[in-house]
Amino acid sequence: MAIITDINQLDLNKKYSYADYLSWQFSERVELIKGWIYKMSPAPRRLHQRVSVKLTFEFMKYFENRKCQVYEAPFDVRLKKNKGKDKEIDTVVQPDISVFSDLSKLDDRGGIGAPDLVVEITSDSTMKKDYNEKFNVYEENEVREYWIVNPDAQTMEIFILNNARLESSAIFNVKEGTTQVNSVIFPGLMVDLNGLFKD
Repeated sequence: MAIITDINQLDLNKKYSYADYLSWQFSERVELIKGWIYKMSPAPRRLHQRVSVKLTFEFMKYFENRKCQVYEAPFDVRLKKNKGKDKEIDTVVQPDISVFSDLSKLDDRGGIGAPDLVVEITSDSTMKKDYNEKFNVYEENEVREYWIVNPDAQTMEIFILNNARLESSAIFNVKEGTTQVNSVIFPGLMVDLNGLFKD
């Protein structure tokens, strides 16, 4: 397979596989969702990164002595219900934070299969993808808990897998007085929203 060194060499109206993805050696970050290429921002905004660092720190403290592993972007997560060959995998995403309790889903290239918990830190430019395309593949692959964090609005929405559907469990809003958020599937994993969004 030919090595691709410039994203402009790709036909964005064509579907690709993870095998194709491995041959791309350009600087732009992309995700592959059901075969379609989605360009990512060259570098997230400062507030996005600050929230990501704070959340990762809280997660690392909580999971330190537990048999789970936490990863932050950039970290490839290949999503396919049944592990397949590289050419059979058509979705590779880079969640802002992902938590795996099944360590057999990890290899040297990243994650293969659904994390237990995924966090996406959204913005105006990524909100549609986070609530639609990514939501759908997380649901199809049975991610158990999905957090969408909006630093601009100072909100967090938590979705829980129920009967193979991700359902909104709660929406937390600092401006309405919510200060504490707890994970549903990991009791004791708590985030203080005031501290999370404080700049």
